[in-house]
Amino acid sequence: MTLKDKIIKKLKAAKEASFKLSNISARDKDRALLAMASALLKNTKYLLSENAKDVALANKTGLSKTLIDRLILTEERIKEMADSLKQVAALEDPVGKILKQWKRPNGLIIKKVSVPIGVIGIIYESRPNVTSDSAGLSLKSGNACVLRGGSEAINSNVAIHKVITECLAEFDIPEAAVVMIDVTDRSAVEFLLKQDSFIDVVIPRGGEGLIRYVAENSLIPVIKHYKGVCHLYVDKDADIGMALDIMLNAKVQRPGVCNAIEKMLVHKDIAREFLPQAARVLDDKGVELRGCSQTLKILKGIKNAADKDWYEEYLDLILAIKVVKSVDEAVGHINKYGSRHSDAIVTDNKSAAQGFLKEVDSACVYHNASTRFTDGYQFGMGAEIGISTDKIHARGPMALEELCIYKYIILGSGQIRP
Repeated sequence: MTLKDKIIKKLKAAKEASFKLSNISARDKDRALLAMASALLKNTKYLLSENAKDVALANKTGLSKTLIDRLILTEERIKEMADSLKQVAALEDPVGKILKQWKRPNGLIIKKVSVPIGVIGIIYESRPNVTSDSAGLSLKSGNACVLRGGSEAINSNVAIHKVITECLAEFDIPEAAVVMIDVTDRSAVEFLLKQDSFIDVVIPRGGEGLIRYVAENSLIPVIKHYKGVCHLYVDKDADIGMALDIMLNAKVQRPGVCNAIEKMLVHKDIAREFLPQAARVLDDKGVELRGCSQTLKILKGIKNAADKDWYEEYLDLILAIKVVKSVDEAVGHINKYGSRHSDAIVTDNKSAAQGFLKEVDSACVYHNASTRFTDGYQFGMGAEIGISTDKIHARGPMALEELCIYKYIILGSGQIRP
């Protein structure tokens, strides 16, 4: 059997599983999710040993520190994966929910009902937790999923898939509800993206290169975000201590993730007070600073920020800084250079905050909080299958509701159209 034949066989099974999943009870789905969570914890040692193979190879081949950080599993991260599944199980089942209902003058009753999308393809890099998060969210929302992780995490992904799918049969859920394309050949991705008769939507998770490749080569609708060029704007009326805390969290906690800030805008009226303090604490954390001409006058010796810096997603301990004259200039800069992902303002001025929140055209906008909260788990959604910066169907963290579409159910009593 050829590689293409093997993939088609798995996709057919996933399609068949999707029809059955739409009728699985909420109780059985929740019980399966809890069993999956328990299986992850019971198999922690096995998962860590398989992950160690991937990490060793990543170090040997010179994978970046940022990608290795995404790749590494620890006992704590496995526990977080299990907790995520438990939280998804505790959420309301979105399938079958009546979104709207009305009665026409002719007596027809029309219901707009939430239903699963069908088969969801997830193509992702590095993070093994995406395997369990995607499986859990897909199962709860009544969708089958087809997973294709990156070659750098192949052992980890296959191990997680094995552990969580062994639980499904007990609840009369077909194993093909969660399919893993366990080949590293990139031709498998190219072939997968043409299978629009089996897969209903594709969600890529990874670097800009992967996402653009998927968007440009897919015959299947794609929900995506290209990159996370997130901003923090420190307004003239900001609490300096709060701004420093938010800046550190948003830049340093995990610099290699899409909701970390890459740019900081500072109002000119507080730049001379704020920037030296910010530079000291950032330098202590090893952050390289790049600045506009006004920033360079205040922070001597840092690199000049070229125009391309304002567009770039570093995914590293690098931060570009610009001094701005007003909140309007900050908003204009973000809307020009940002990626429509997550942006924040720190200010005690309610008017400035409201203007920023209304006018910044991003999926998530924050007032006095870190952009690092753009995450399905942090939003109380249990997990996320991706963060969309698109404006059609879904925007921001994609969880249960975003993995459903709707259909209209019309109830009549013999009506015919005149």
